[in-house]
Order: sequence, then C-alpha cells, then structure tokens
Amino acid sequence: MRDAHPNAIYLKDYQQPDYWIEHTELTFELSDDHTLVTARLDIVRNSQRPASGCLTLQGQELELLSVALDGNELSVGEYQQDDESLTLQGLAERHQLTIRNRIYPQHNTALEGLYQSGNMYCTQCEAEGFRRITYYLDRPDVMSVFTTHVIADGERYPVLLSNGNPVAEQQLPDGRKKSSWHDPHKKPAYLFALVAGDLQVKQDTFTTMSGRQVTLKIFVEPQNIDKTDYALDALKRSMKWDEQSYGREYDLDIFMIVAVDDFNMGAMENKGLNIFNSSCVLANPATATDAAYQRIEAIVAHEYFHNWSGNRVTCRDWFQLSLKEGFTVFRDASFSADMNSATVKRIEDARLMRTVQFAEDAGPMAHPVQPDSFIEISNFYTVTIYEKGSEVVGMQRKILGAEGFRNGADLYFDRHDGQAVTIYDFTKAMEDANGVDLTLFKRWYKQAGTPQIQVSSDYDQARQQLQLTLTQRCPDTPGQSDKLPMWIPVQLGLLDSQGQDMAIQVEPASAWTAASQVLHLTEAEQTFVFHGVTERPVISFLRDFSAPVKVEFEQSRDELLFLLQHDSDGFNRWDAGQRLMLGWINDAMAGQFALDEAAVSVFRALLRDASLDPAMVTYLLSLPSEAYIAEFSADIDPQAIHQARQQVREALAAALTSEMAATYQRLQSDQPYAPQPQQMSARALKNLALGYWASQSAEGLQQAQQQFAAADNMTDQMAALQALIHSGERSLAQHYLDRFYQQWHNDVLVVNQWLSVQAGSAELASVEFVESLLQHEAFDWRNPNKVRAVIGAFAGQALCHFHATDGQGYRLLADAVIRLNGSNPQIAARLLGPLTKWKRLVPQYGGLMKAELQRIMAQPDLSKDVYEVVSKSLV
Repeated sequence: MRDAHPNAIYLKDYQQPDYWIEHTELTFELSDDHTLVTARLDIVRNSQRPASGCLTLQGQELELLSVALDGNELSVGEYQQDDESLTLQGLAERHQLTIRNRIYPQHNTALEGLYQSGNMYCTQCEAEGFRRITYYLDRPDVMSVFTTHVIADGERYPVLLSNGNPVAEQQLPDGRKKSSWHDPHKKPAYLFALVAGDLQVKQDTFTTMSGRQVTLKIFVEPQNIDKTDYALDALKRSMKWDEQSYGREYDLDIFMIVAVDDFNMGAMENKGLNIFNSSCVLANPATATDAAYQRIEAIVAHEYFHNWSGNRVTCRDWFQLSLKEGFTVFRDASFSADMNSATVKRIEDARLMRTVQFAEDAGPMAHPVQPDSFIEISNFYTVTIYEKGSEVVGMQRKILGAEGFRNGADLYFDRHDGQAVTIYDFTKAMEDANGVDLTLFKRWYKQAGTPQIQVSSDYDQARQQLQLTLTQRCPDTPGQSDKLPMWIPVQLGLLDSQGQDMAIQVEPASAWTAASQVLHLTEAEQTFVFHGVTERPVISFLRDFSAPVKVEFEQSRDELLFLLQHDSDGFNRWDAGQRLMLGWINDAMAGQFALDEAAVSVFRALLRDASLDPAMVTYLLSLPSEAYIAEFSADIDPQAIHQARQQVREALAAALTSEMAATYQRLQSDQPYAPQPQQMSARALKNLALGYWASQSAEGLQQAQQQFAAADNMTDQMAALQALIHSGERSLAQHYLDRFYQQWHNDVLVVNQWLSVQAGSAELASVEFVESLLQHEAFDWRNPNKVRAVIGAFAGQALCHFHATDGQGYRLLADAVIRLNGSNPQIAARLLGPLTKWKRLVPQYGGLMKAELQRIMAQPDLSKDVYEVVSKSLV
C-alpha cells in the first residue's frame, strides 16, 4: 500500500552502516509451495561509526520463522520486526546471526528477488531485490564473501547454480539434490544469483592471458540449445577484448549465463552467473534478425565487462549507479565499434541520445548523471544514467587522449579493487594518472539537462582567418536553474572547396587538442581564431558527436549537401543528411515542400557508389523517425509530423525507385547466412531498398512476396513482412502476417517480433487493433517481453495511432499501467515515459495525456515506482 507521500532518499544523507557482514552463508530449500531460506551472517561492528549496538536489516514479503544470535534463538521480544525491516539492539563487536524465513517464489509477479519463470527458479536482486529473499543489509557498500547451498528435487531441478565456483554436489537421503557454491570475491547482495531448473548446457573454454583455463557455460531450456553458439562466441571475444584493451582478466574458474523468459531487464551481471532475458542471448539465423545478433553481442559484452566495472569495483550507493553503468556502456560501445563499423556505432549511439535521452532531459524526470534524490531507485535505470553516463566517460577520453584514459582506468581498477566507491573516485584516478584538474568537468555529473551550443562564424579572406564564436547554455530542469558553463570538447574540421580537410592553426592554443582536432569550450562564450585558412571553409562541427549537446548552427542546404557528399567524418555526413531531411519535413508541415534535384542527385550517387559501406549508406538514406523529429520541434504536433514525414518519404521513394531496384538486385547474394559485419551491412541496404521499392512499384511488392517465401534467415523474412505491411495493401499484409504466425507460433521470441511489428505499425495499429492483440493467445500480461512487444511498440512507434485525436491511445496505455501497477510495478513505471511528455505537445494532445496521468494518480495502492513518475510529471 502506498503512503500518501513516499519518502525520498537523498545523497546528502549517506552514512556507512553500523555493522558490516564479513561472510554470508545461504541455504535454500526449494519446494512446490514455498522456499525455506536460512541465512548465517558473520557481522562485525564498523569501527568508523559510533558503537550503537543496533543493526537494522531490510526485508520485504518475508515470513520470519526464527532469529538466532551466536547459536541462541531469540524470543519475539528480543528483536523488532515490521513490514520492511528486522532490528536487533544491544549487539557487541562481533556476532554470528542466523535467520530462517519462508518465501513464495511462485507468487512473485514483480520478478524481483527469487521467483519462478515457467518451471525454472531464478533471481533478480538489483537494485533492492535481495531483501525479498531474506533479511539483510541490502545496500551496495556492504560487501561480503558468499557461500550458497541449493537443495531441490534432483529429477525436476537437476541444474542448481549460484555465484562463484562449485565446491560440492551430493544426493541427499530423501532423494533431493544439494549443490554448494563459493564466491571468494566480496560482493554486495545485489550481485547474488540463484538458478534451479531442468536445463541443457552449451560449454566451451577460454584461456586467459596468464594461462588459466576458464570453463564457459550457457544454460537454456532444451528447445533453445541450438540458439547459443553466437552468444558463446561473443563471450569469448569479449573476454579477449577486455584483456587487450583494459588488461582485465577473468578471476573465477567458471563463467555462466542462463537464459530466462520472464525478466524485467535485458540481463544482469551477477558475479560468475549472469542471468539474461532470453531475447538478449538466444539466436540462430532462422529466428533472429541481424539487429538481434548485434544486440546480443553488445549485451553479452556489457555484462561480462561488469566483472571489473561493477563487480570487482562497485558502487558505494545507488546515487553512483552511473559509475558502473555509464563506464560499462562506454566499454561495450567501444567493443562493438571494434567488432563492426565504428562510424555506424557512433551514429546509432547519437541517434539514441537525441531521440530518447534528450527527451528525458527535457521532461519531468530529468536528473543529473549523479542524482541528488530518488523515491524508487528502479526509476533511475535510465538513458541518462547509462547512455549519457557513457558519453561523459567518452568525453574524458577525448580530453585525456587514448593513452591517458587507459592510464586512468588502470589506476582506478588497481586502486579500488574490492571496494565500493563513488563517481569522483573514478575522476580522481583520471586526474592523478594524467596530472590534470577535472573539477570543471565534474559539472557533467551534477547538472541535469542538455547543453546547447550556439555557433557563429566570420571569415576574413584578406587575413585568411576564420573566427568562430561559441556560446553555451543549459536550460532549466526540475530543481535546477541558472546552470554553470560545462567543459565541452568540440571536435571539428574545416573543408575546402574540394571537400578536403584543411590544416588548422588555432588560438588560443591552450584550448586546442591538435591530435584529435578538439576545441575545449569551458566558458559561457568563447571565440576561437583559425589562421592560414586560404578560402572560405565549410565547417564540420561536433565531429564524432564529441559531446552530448544540441547545436544551433545555421548552414545552407548547399552546405549540408556538400558535407553529405564529402565530409571525412562519417557521423557528420549522416548528421548533415538528417538536418537536410528535417528541413524538408518542416517545409512539408508548412505546406512548402519540394524535393530538389540537387539532393536527389546526391542520393543517387550514394546508392550507386559500391565503394561505400552499405550500412553507412543505409543510415544516410534513412529518414529521421517521428520521435527524432519531435525532439527538434518546439511544440510537438504528432499528426502533423507523421503526415509530413510520410509525404517526404513518398517523394524520396518515387524519385529513387529505379535506383532502389538496382541496389536491391546488386546486393542479392547466394552466400549462406552469417552474422558477420560485411553480410549484415549488405542486408541492411538491400532491405532498405526493398522497402522503398515495394512502396512505389508492383514489381517491388512482388519482390517482397518472393523474398518472404524464399528467405533462409529472419532478417530477410522480417524485412519482407515489414515492406508488405508498409505497402498499404491491408489484405495482402494480413495474409502474410497469418502465414508468419503459422510458421513460427511455437517459437516465443519470434512471436514477440510478430506482435511488435504489428503493434508498432502506422498502417495497422489502431487502438482497436492493439486491443485485439492484447486478447491474442500469444499475449501474456505476466511476461515483460510481451508487454513491451505490444504496449511498448504501440506507444513508442505507432505514434499516429497512439496520439489519436480522441485520446484513446493514451487511455490504452494508462489502463496497462494501472493493471501492471499491482503485479509488476517496475514494468508499469517504465511504460509511462510517453505520457510524461504531455507539456511539450500542442494543447490538443497534452491535455488528454494529462487527464490520463491524473486518472492514474487517483488509483488506490499506487506503487512507489508509478507514484514517483506520475507525481513528478504532474508538477
């Protein structure tokens, strides 16, 4: 039940606990109707705190059976218990505390703590799920050595797993099986994991740089054993990359991954036993798209990299969440860039920042990378913490250079191994390793919002001099105004009339990093003077998306076309194309759009240039999404955006029909499918061309039908299905949707794709249609993947239907939030994002969205998760 005003937790109030837990021994006895948990805790007084003799442990939804201190069972009057805690008074320096309690995993729909997914037991303890298992100091700065015993029916649950290395396995006299595990590395409770089930295993080994052999195992349900090869290969590549790039070696004898169907997150980095949402680890060519393969590669790497950036060195408190998540996202992005196209990866990251993170910065849930307070920590697993946190790490690498950054990372890991630390321990290591002062840079951690840079230039031909004036400001955000200037690394280049980079000499020289062509903007306004500029240049500004900022820089369409053709920086080529297309879309909204021949000629040349990376060309020819367009609109009118984008897309497709057909034919291949970069790149452009072609031509539509029938991989089949849906031929699309479902109805992950492609479709996803999907046999409210596939896709992609003028799209989302509030508050709160933007929409839509937020707020027993998001949105 919700308090009328749930209490906020503040960073300023952080204090160490009065006691530490040196060793934790857990015994789980799994039964059909309950689970018994025995926790034996070796507690010792914290010498840095006053001797209070008081210990308060957190616990939720636990049935307490007994409490014993040093072997002596306590009576009820010798401890205090409430709904969320267990408190003992009068404690001495050191004790052994034994707690027995009962829990009911089969009823745990929140998917936190220990719960059942199908016939499998599994855990999710980050951030505060361990308190649903037993009473404990459930906070990240309490690091303990864990020993775990799992007891269950050996026939039904032959696989019993926990953290660390296996130390014993035995059959008990009553027919049950007992498996024991020991993790020698101290960890907080949020990294605890347990799995029990009837699983099959894919196994391999990896030899570390010091010559140790590590056993690798991926556990899955039997029907999925053929979908593990790629994840296992990605794991081995991740381990090798971390050794080469950061000098970090794996530290246990075994590394395990388990695939789970019911999981709130993508994956979890529990020490030695990673638990994955099955959608983030299972793949074979027939069932997974290229995008799914790339996502698996990135997530496997991310969770493995956490072994050092998150596990060996962890967070002191949850306000430091980006210490592990931002740094690890930066590491997995660097890995993906090395494995694939660095330019394409940078475009993908920037597009996510501009579409999702900038929107978060502009909304009611805006918060710094290091928040000052929260009501429910689960609400702060956000793109600001993860992706913006990664950008903040990346800017430090821009400032310090590759070698300086590596030196800082080495010092950070060596200095803090086995500790729970803060964000500023990370920046301190960077400072100490490089002899620099990052005090000004730390504002990126404490100031919310997206900085905006205004650019003005003046060229003097007689003096061969370019003057560039940069002005920065950061808009007000909830609880923060009058922001101070940030340290913004601005990478740029100057192009001559032939499209070649010009040599640059700049003053003040102290603001210039020559090796990477980076200006250091540190004041509210700065002017930089470039000498030896022999002709008026075209300025390529913010190359490589060197900082997560918005740029106000007026450049003509001719200049944008020139950058699109010639810029040596792939990110800025893409950005120039996006700015050009945004201009067209704005023209269409104003009723003034005409597709000029100069632009068409450039796009034709891109399609015909076989020397270019097809994946790069795919991005250059892809229109910005409706959500992306909205972020560049002062007042968002979703229907006007949709109609204008459609008009531009149709004009572009009509102008390039023959080139799209030729590109499709050129990229056809008889090679056996392989999830490798060159093939993925070719398929991406081929299928983009098919989509344009099929929207304009009966021949293209026929080709889509042929590709659907002949495809030997999910990438091509799904692309053909999408082309058929987008063609506007409703009966034809439904025919192929039915065929697809009949072909794949027994594969859960493929069916989720089938649900999503419909719920996110502008052609299909009316409110009535989405409601029919919610009644379909393939949908299940208890499964987060299915909820995201339907509700998430509808509210995030089918924007012309979600923003229905009668408000029924908003009502559908609000109904889903209300329904999930009681069963899975985390998922309910995460669905709320689209409604929180109501102030930025034109009043016709904003008022209807606000009314749905008010309806949610009026519900009884609102969870903390949902209450925090809704209450902040209505301020």
